[in-house]
Amino acid sequence: MKRFVWTCGLTVLALIPALVSADDWLEFRGPGGAGISRAEGLPDRWTDDENVAWKQTIPGKGWSSPVVVKGKIFLTTAVPDGEGDAPAQSLRVVCVDEASGRIEWNQELFQQPEGQRVHPKNSHASATPVCDGKHLYVHFGTWGTACLELDGTVVWKMTGLKYQPVHGNGGSPVLFEDLLIMNCDGADQQFVVALDRKDGQERWRYNRSLEPAKGFAFCTPLLVEVDGKLQLISSGADAVVGLVPQTGEEIWKVRYKGGYSVVPRPVAGHGMVFVCTGYDTPTLLAIRLSGARGDVTESHVAWKLAKRVPLNPSPLLVDDLLYLVSDDGVMSCVEAVSGDAVWQQRIGGAYSSSPTLANGRIYVQSEAGETLVLQPGREFVELARSQVGERTFASYAISAGSIYLRTESRLLRLERSRAQ
Repeated sequence: MKRFVWTCGLTVLALIPALVSADDWLEFRGPGGAGISRAEGLPDRWTDDENVAWKQTIPGKGWSSPVVVKGKIFLTTAVPDGEGDAPAQSLRVVCVDEASGRIEWNQELFQQPEGQRVHPKNSHASATPVCDGKHLYVHFGTWGTACLELDGTVVWKMTGLKYQPVHGNGGSPVLFEDLLIMNCDGADQQFVVALDRKDGQERWRYNRSLEPAKGFAFCTPLLVEVDGKLQLISSGADAVVGLVPQTGEEIWKVRYKGGYSVVPRPVAGHGMVFVCTGYDTPTLLAIRLSGARGDVTESHVAWKLAKRVPLNPSPLLVDDLLYLVSDDGVMSCVEAVSGDAVWQQRIGGAYSSSPTLANGRIYVQSEAGETLVLQPGREFVELARSQVGERTFASYAISAGSIYLRTESRLLRLERSRAQ
């Protein structure tokens, strides 16, 4: 069964089997990759004790976001194996019981050799897992990709995606039919690849056709339905492309020369996809999707925004408004159709995680551990601020009446106290 998330005239596809609950959070940014949850009854604020159901220390370090399925929470992590400033890493998956916060299992999948350095704002385990309700798929960039059953049993592992990472890995995988698809954008080569979900064998590979000065990127693809057919939107250095997800064939391309290290996941709605172009001069492009064929750089870009565009946080589309959080702490709201400014507000701090809509609120998480809760709309309305006292780069997972927040060393379950 397929469940569709409708976002103002464009269908963003979430492939969710019937055996999965609507409360489950199965991939980076949740259903359809849009950062939107229908959950209600979530807390607006919390302290170290208030509205915190449990806190669990997670071994190692990882900036991947949690996924939640069937009462279990899954995260990837990297545990140093040695001394020095770039030790070897044990690349692992951790399963946490949703009700109690107890770690049920902690499974090593790959060993990463010493000498592999990452950016100070990255980790060796930054790609969020994706789940179909029966199997969990994890990706550690060139160091390995794997499929596990939900009890930790390994179905397959593969280490054949070889490219030269820069600053580590980051882009998360997505599921489509019987395929596991991910971007692999390194310094030496850049490609999108689809693996067979049952055995990990490569089914197709799309080699990006440009030769950027800096080719590395960390983006997660997005599946959308356009003119009655599915497309895979994949952003990389110097260009974003629409691909046929079954084959990897290129449908269209929009170039943005000089853009690299692309992190934000695109969002789609109003017949357009909204794409951030990365460093050094970040721009947001609103690209019309209907009828796009070939190089449509000059014909299908509806509007551009070049002020306060995020380098790391993904955009959030809510009805007719697009919300952006810049890395240096300025939040903007613009008209999705036209790009016209609605409001802009300095909220303070630095930001890497992506904003989420849940409980009719927008939740924004700073790198310093502060959560800002806003009322969505045409005026900036701050509702609450809370602090967990530890660095946070991961984005939220939402399930039923709970928010799952990963910090540098812990996973927290946030929910309203029974007395409220």
